[in-house]
Formats: sequence, C-alpha cells, structure tokens
Amino acid sequence: MTLRTHPRAAARPPLRGDAPGLLLACLGVAAALGVHQLVPAVPRLTAAVMLGTAAAHLPGLRTFVRGAARPGLSMAGRRLMRTGIVLLGLAVGADDVLGLGGATVAMVLAVVALTLTGTWWLGRRLGLPGDQALLVATGYSVCGASAVGAVGQAAGSEEEDIAASVALVTLCGTLAIAVLPLLHHPLGLDDAGFGRWVGASVHDVGQVVATAQSGGPVALREAVLVKLMRVVLLAPLVAGIGLAARRPRRRPGPAKEGAATGTPGASGARSGPGARPPVVPLFVAGFLLMIALRSTGAVPAGALTLATDARELLLAAALFGLGSAVHLPTMVRTGGRIAALGLASWVMIAGVSYAGVLLTT
Repeated sequence: MTLRTHPRAAARPPLRGDAPGLLLACLGVAAALGVHQLVPAVPRLTAAVMLGTAAAHLPGLRTFVRGAARPGLSMAGRRLMRTGIVLLGLAVGADDVLGLGGATVAMVLAVVALTLTGTWWLGRRLGLPGDQALLVATGYSVCGASAVGAVGQAAGSEEEDIAASVALVTLCGTLAIAVLPLLHHPLGLDDAGFGRWVGASVHDVGQVVATAQSGGPVALREAVLVKLMRVVLLAPLVAGIGLAARRPRRRPGPAKEGAATGTPGASGARSGPGARPPVVPLFVAGFLLMIALRSTGAVPAGALTLATDARELLLAAALFGLGSAVHLPTMVRTGGRIAALGLASWVMIAGVSYAGVLLTT
C-alpha cells in the first residue's frame, strides 16, 4: 500500500534554521505594539522584553522557544540589535551636542563615569556572575537596553547575562516614568532643570521622552539633548571594552574551554579560544557613520522618521529574542543581589545627576 502525499503539503517544507525564531520574534513585536496601544504607559521595548520572557516560560510554548526557535531568537538578539544601534546614530547630531554647553557636557561625563564605575564596583562586590555587573553598569550609565546589547556584543557576554541585565534596566527605567515626575516640583526644579535631570538619569531614549513630557516642551527638549549626549558616549565605551576583550580570558582547563566555545547560549562574539573581537566593532563604526551623516543635514526628515520607526521595530525584535533567553529559576539564585544592585545604581545616578543639574544651572 502506497501512501500519497498531498502536493501542497509536499511543497511546504518545515521551517528550519533561523526562520522559526525570526517568525516568533515578528509575532512578539506585533504583540508588543498591541500592548503599547492598549496601555500607552508601557513602552514598546519594555513590552517586547516582557513578552519574550513570558514566551520562554509558557507551558505550551517554552519547548518551541528553547528548541526550534532558539537559533532565530539568538540571531535576533545579536544582529538585529546591532542594526538597531547603527540606526540610533541618526538620532544624534553634532550640533545637538555642541549646543549643550561646556558645563552640561562636563556634568554628563561625570554622571556617566561615576555611575559606570560605582555600579560595576558594587556589582563585583555583590558577587554577580559573568558580565552582569558590567552590563548593568553600562545600561544604567549610558542608554539602557541598547548599551547593554552593544557592550554585550563587544565583550562576548553570555546571552543569559545580557537578558537578565536588559530585564533589570528596562524595569527600573519604566518605574522612572512614574516616579520622577512626582519629584519635579518637590525637588525645586524648573522645567529646564527637570528635563536635564531626566536626560541624565533615565536609561532608554523612549523612557526619557515618556518621563520628560510631563514637564512640558522645554523639559522635553532639554531631556532629549542631554540624553543624546549620553548616547554619543556609547561608541568610545564599546570601543574600550572591545579593546579589553581582545585579551584572551583565562580558562581553568580543557573542559571549560570546550564548553566556552560551544555553549548554545553564548552570544557568538567569540568563535574559538583564539578568536578576538575587533577593537571597534563594525556596528559601532556604523553608529559613528550615522552620526556624521545626520550632522551633514543632508538626510531628509522623512528618512529620519522612517529610520526611527525601523530602529524601534528592530530593537523590539532583538529585545524579544533576549527576553526569551531569560531563565527565571536561574535568575532567582542571584535575584536578590541583582535587584539590590539595580536599586543602588538607580539611586546613585538619580542623586549624582540631580547634584550635577544644581551645580550647572
């Protein structure tokens, strides 16, 4: 007896490779956009991380997420993140940064340096595993999830460390949307000062906009300008970390070395024991190129709008992929420590940036 296969079924081979994960990431982005439409207070990127984490733990979906979809989701967390960061450069112009003035630029540099070193030091003291201390420090001090993703790529961090750090940074940045406007007038800040405080202390660009708009157009303008100054610092930071990552890490023995080169959850920045990432990753060079292109004034407004929309979609897909790598039982083992680091860093950057605004106003 011969079994006949329907011709249409034979013409549709099963999805393989990256396709299942990329398709799931697209569905996750659509769901994140829907959540934002229903609850505007929830940023799209935050919703994407939350939905990715939920997908990795739903009983009917987690096997697919950790199996057939894993290659595509990991690829989204790497390559789409890099592309989104390149497009982020079109949001920054040299004139924007120069217009801030020397005092404000010095204040931003001090806030970033103190928050970065203070958070990294405290995270190491708390004994956080892997690169979590470094990733949380860069996310808080520079530009949230984008900085975590960029530094994670340059440092060759484990996917789980990147995902846990992104989750913490987006959570605290979302809380800032509700908390900081309540402190606008009690702290004695005018609209411009409030905007600079928000721009210097809140993590992601979208969170800065959502927080500062409560203070009016002046606050929003100042917040975005200060925030873009922090975004510019992403390039030298990643280049420095890329240079440090070129030094081969010590591994205890052959078993560890083999595991490190073949771990499924690795970010893929290192392909073997002798591989070293470039001093300046290609996506950082692209980021700088986009800043230079924006500074020429030759990019039409419509193209900038299109690039902004594309950046949001790419970053949402990347963050969904990173969120799907979160394994809550593993996070529970360090949950108290990483939460303590997040709270301490939040207070640190808010306090330092507030003092900086008072000194430069």
